[in-house]
Amino acid sequence: RSHAVRTLSLDLHLPEGAPDFAGQEADLQEMLGNLMDNACKWARHRVAVSLRGLPSGEALEIHIEDDGPGIPADALASVVARGVRLDETVPGSGLGLAIVREGVAGYGGDLQLSTGPAGGLHATLRLPAVPAAPGGR
Repeated sequence: RSHAVRTLSLDLHLPEGAPDFAGQEADLQEMLGNLMDNACKWARHRVAVSLRGLPSGEALEIHIEDDGPGIPADALASVVARGVRLDETVPGSGLGLAIVREGVAGYGGDLQLSTGPAGGLHATLRLPAVPAAPGGR
């Protein structure tokens, strides 16, 4: 909502039958909210979100990518520390990515940050999934 005044394209790829997160809904909302806020803050025109289940069925992957300026490769590891901000001219606390990292770690998951094909930030969350019922859903 805080980015509603901007003209951004939000591309969502959420396939039918994708696994559910095996954790608290509020935790997932906080992690995704921070990543989406970050992506929308820095995007020039587009943010893409996709979800998929991993073949093992025990985890899901969520990809969030923007077409913004990205983060220099040598800074990708440091931006997940509390209070680290690469651009002090843009409003923010430097806590968002640290909150995501801590939330993901609390579930035994993984957060990977990289440069996406459009040059912006590509965040990949791996989180535990609700095991599929025998015989499918």
